[in-house]
Amino acid sequence: MRISTFFYTLKQGVINIFRNKLFSLASIATISACLFLFGLFYAVILNFQNVVRTAEEDVSVTVFFKDGTTQEEMEQIGEQIRARDEVSEAKFISADEAWAEWAPENIGEDYNEIYTENPLEGMDNYEIYMNDVSKQESLVSWLESIPQVERVRYSEVAATTLTGVNALVAYTSVGIIAILLAVSVFLINNTVMIGISVRKSEIEIMKYIGATDFFVRSPFVIEGILIGLIGSLLPLGLIYVLYKKVIDYVMIEFPSLSGLMQFLPVSEIYRTLLPVCLGLGAGIGFLGSFITVRKHLRV
Repeated sequence: MRISTFFYTLKQGVINIFRNKLFSLASIATISACLFLFGLFYAVILNFQNVVRTAEEDVSVTVFFKDGTTQEEMEQIGEQIRARDEVSEAKFISADEAWAEWAPENIGEDYNEIYTENPLEGMDNYEIYMNDVSKQESLVSWLESIPQVERVRYSEVAATTLTGVNALVAYTSVGIIAILLAVSVFLINNTVMIGISVRKSEIEIMKYIGATDFFVRSPFVIEGILIGLIGSLLPLGLIYVLYKKVIDYVMIEFPSLSGLMQFLPVSEIYRTLLPVCLGLGAGIGFLGSFITVRKHLRV
């Protein structure tokens, strides 16, 4: 495409937006409404996934060793544990450390006077945290196969529950997002069709005087893309303001929630939401205009 042709189509697309204000406003409002719902749902899902991910980080597997296992053997096993893909952290806790942490809270500061010896002697262990609790079963099976391991303590219910919640959130997200996108394309296609139908005679005249399909279609496609971008910027700005206000309100009115869940900062939400919304807006505008104009090119 020559530069002069590009600037012509761009100028013509902008002119079309202002010349057909009612159609443009209807299209922008349609895209904005759909993407606003998409953005709200996306922010809720990300925060919910963050809550589940935080809960997963607290799920641990504890490994205890048989009597006679040397410190060197435990260190070697620790290195093998840390090398596994599903393991995010493996913390070694000696019997003395475990006793010094547990006794003051459950017995009192004078526990040394009551117990002259460590009752947890021989309870050296590794506390293992995973980056994916769905792989807990395979990790436990591997740990139980190690000859020096006496027993493995873990919560099968917690891992199963969190894995199920993750799957439910993933399937629900895909389903709702697909529905929102389908509704968006349907609405914008109908809106564009109404606006372009009004200009059907204009398109027919251009075709009769020899204009190519590309020359006729380009201004309308540019118009659709610009409308899509404008329609995506409006909900992005609104969600940005609302998200911060809602978080501030919840933290002030319900301070107890701050200890149960940590909201994601708006910058992390918009790291993905910004390019996705702009891409969806431009893509919906492009497809709606391209498909609808093509129907009127056959004259």
